[in-house]
Amino acid sequence: MKALWQKLWLLFAVIWVVVSALNAFTILAFSEEHEKAIGPLVLGIAVPALAYFLAWLWHHWRGGK
Repeated sequence: MKALWQKLWLLFAVIWVVVSALNAFTILAFSEEHEKAIGPLVLGIAVPALAYFLAWLWHHWRGGK
C-alpha cells in the first residue's frame, strides 16, 4: 500500500502537469514567441520530480518504512 505522501504527490503532480501543459499550449496558440512555451513545459516536469525527491528524502529521514 502506498504511503499518504505518495498519494498526495500523485494528485499534486497530475494537477501541476495539466496546468503547465495548458499554459504551454496557450502560449503556442496565441503568441508569436513559441520559445516562451519551453519554460512551462520544463517546470511541468521538474517541479513534480523535485517535490517527489524532497518528500522521499523527508520520509526516509523521518524513519519511514
